[in-house]
Amino acid sequence: MNILRPLSPHLPIYKPQLTLTFSISHRISGAFLATIVFFFYLLCLKIGLICFTYENFYQFFFYSSKLILISVEITALALSYHLYNGVRHLLMDFLGFFFLRIGRKRLK
Repeated sequence: MNILRPLSPHLPIYKPQLTLTFSISHRISGAFLATIVFFFYLLCLKIGLICFTYENFYQFFFYSSKLILISVEITALALSYHLYNGVRHLLMDFLGFFFLRIGRKRLK
């Protein structure tokens, strides 16, 4: 009897796991933060470190556009998520998935 079944599960029947979602979003936030750090490194190379001591630079840079304020808020959100997810990951490594068992019903 030849049964035509797929060798691996397809996406419609695959249930995404919470740890997989956290891992992917942790990598995305890390890549975003690395891009921001690289941008400021290039800015320091182009302008020089002396410009960061002038008050006019900060007034121009932070108050010139609403887009910059939104990007600062998104960066702060990504930094806090990346930090807290990293701490959660370390605790899960040391405590053995204790946090995933909270709130689940026990099977008899």
